[in-house]
Parts: sequence; structure tokens; C-alpha cells
Amino acid sequence: MLDESLREGVIAIAGDAGVAIMAVHDGDDLAVRAKADASPVTAADLAAHRCIVDGLARLTPEIPVLSEESAHTVPLEQRRSWRRFWLVDPLDGTREFLKRNGEFTVNIALIEDGVPVFGVIQSPVSGAVWHGVPGQGAFRRDGDGERRIATRSPATAPLRVAASRSHLDPRTAALLQRIGEHDAIGLGSSLKFCLLAEGGMDAYPRMGPTSEWDTAAGQAILEAAGGCVLDLRGRPFRYNQRDTLLNGDFIALGDPGLPWREWL
Repeated sequence: MLDESLREGVIAIAGDAGVAIMAVHDGDDLAVRAKADASPVTAADLAAHRCIVDGLARLTPEIPVLSEESAHTVPLEQRRSWRRFWLVDPLDGTREFLKRNGEFTVNIALIEDGVPVFGVIQSPVSGAVWHGVPGQGAFRRDGDGERRIATRSPATAPLRVAASRSHLDPRTAALLQRIGEHDAIGLGSSLKFCLLAEGGMDAYPRMGPTSEWDTAAGQAILEAAGGCVLDLRGRPFRYNQRDTLLNGDFIALGDPGLPWREWL
């Protein structure tokens, strides 16, 4: 069972990071620079990173943090020795942030032995928070209070399929054609996992590069709501198990009984 004070502490930290992001978002200067992998980074990414890392250090000083914005400073040998750690994307959807379309999030996940056991996703624009612990349930918290959420199962046609606005590659486009009758819905960042978890979508195929911090919190919430995140061999995603922090292809499902292998 997850300690309530830990859950509420992490939700508060995610909220603080969202405030830091919006302070930059609502300003006049969205200055951006490119990281070594050519992905964009802004002052909002870095402000949220500092907020989360400092907050988690106070809340759980015994648990290390692996954040997108500092992962390059953590040696492989060091992180591979971690049985339990926080996996963080301070600003998931930087491209969406730069477009100011509201489709960006704060992602915080607790990983134990490679398994995401707790996830929090916060939307800085709306203030909504999704959180979940597999085996204990998933929840959405917003201005109307908190409610338990669950995936749509069984999913029926037309399937509602999440498709990335910024990263729809040719293989994913081809897979969408093989699904058959469906409604494709463009959405940025880990909000796709949140809508899957609350039954607003049915599937999210991703045939292209993501990083482990992009999916861990969403996987925890989706699994808590009754769904799954699988590689193309049908195995649940696991974290910090390889030399690379890049994910392979995957499919996230609200209803694990969907015939996803027929779409490949």
C-alpha cells in the first residue's frame, strides 16, 4: 500500500512544477535551445526539473531521482544499481508547450525493480492530476474533486485511437489503417495515457522513439485503471533494465483483450 503522505507529497510537488512551468508559459519569452539529441529545452523544463528534484529530495531523501534534464550526469553503473528510484519528465511535451496548445504535462513515477508502482501526471494548464497505483486504483483530481477512473472495457468499434500530433511516423500511420473502423484523435504528451485510463480512448500505438521518462508515470496510471503498456512481443514495459534509456516500439491499451497483434 502506498503511504498517503507520500502520495499527497508527490502530487503537491507536481503541482508546484506546473506553477513553475506556467510562469514561463505566460511570459513573453519562450527562449529555446537544442540539447545534444536535438530535442528542445526551455527555461520551463529546467525550472520544473529543479522544483521536482528539490521537492523529492526533501520528501524521500533515500530515493534517487532520474530526471530527463539530468540523466546524462548519472553513470550507467550508478543507475543500474538502483532498486527503487523516481523517474521524472519535468515537462513532457516541450514542443506542445512551445505551441502553447495546453497539451503538456509533468510526469513523476516511482520505479521498483523495473516496475512502475506509482505514477502522477499533472496538466499545468488545467490543473488536473491523474494518479494511480497498480492494484489499488487510478484517480483523476480536478476542480470538481477526485474520482476513480477506469478504462473502457470491453472496447467496441469504432475504436478511439490516440495519435501523436508531433510524432506520427509512417509505421504508426500504416498500423492505424490496419485497425479498421476507428476514430484517430491527435493529442500531445502523456495526456494520451490519461485519456486511456479514464476511458476516453482505447489504444495508443507508438512505433517510434520515446524515452523511459515519457511512459513510466502513464503506465502506472493506465495499469491501475485496468489497461496495459506492452512491447510488440506482448511483454509489459520495464525500466532501467538496459544500457539505453530509450524505449522500443509499444502499444498502450485500455482493454487488454483487444486483438492488437492483428494490427502489426
